[in-house]
Amino acid sequence: MFRFKQFNVDQTGCAMKINTDGVLLGAMVTANNPQNILDIGTGTGVIAMMLAQRFTSTNIDAVEIDEQAASTANANFQNSPFQSRLTLYPGSFEHFFDQHPQIKYDLIVSNPPFYINSLQSPTIKINLAKHAAEGFFEKLIASIVNRLTEHGLCWLILPVDTSELIKGIAKQHGLHLQKIINVHSFQKDNPHREIVVFGRNAEASVQIDQFNIYEDVNIYSAAYRQLLKPYFLAF
Repeated sequence: MFRFKQFNVDQTGCAMKINTDGVLLGAMVTANNPQNILDIGTGTGVIAMMLAQRFTSTNIDAVEIDEQAASTANANFQNSPFQSRLTLYPGSFEHFFDQHPQIKYDLIVSNPPFYINSLQSPTIKINLAKHAAEGFFEKLIASIVNRLTEHGLCWLILPVDTSELIKGIAKQHGLHLQKIINVHSFQKDNPHREIVVFGRNAEASVQIDQFNIYEDVNIYSAAYRQLLKPYFLAF
């Protein structure tokens, strides 16, 4: 059990455990009073619950394709103080959108599978969590663009090499880059992740920021500690 300040996360049966990528995305997302949020590939449900803690009147839907992870996430939701605003939908995002053709979101977030066309793990659950099948991101972006409200935003966290591919796909589908946060382990290192924000505004100037996780070996940066302070007991 991973204990946060306002909720707990059971990780039983989840291939993707709580990790830095997920909590960074959950803590960094900003939005202007979103009425409804969608978390695609919720895993344990941690990102959805972080957003529920911050956006206190927002309804959040979460989709998870892995059956056991979906069951665990749903239990986490029901045991959280935000249970009335969190809804878990088991299955693929394609199935979810087919079953709910009219619904639109002010904010869509995802920490998606990130190994593309790579040697896959022999464990099916890890494949689902970490490996993107050919065409996955094309389908994901095409679905997202149809489900964002006029001023809605999509936040993704991606490896740097995957990010370039996604930016191209998004542009083809009419989603325009609004912001990039380059995530570095240390200030002197090259970024290993990008948090990218897409929206419909084609005229927006792209804001580019840098975020450093550590200031020294085993010492978190002040920015990291401040960002996670509302959530982590250690901070």
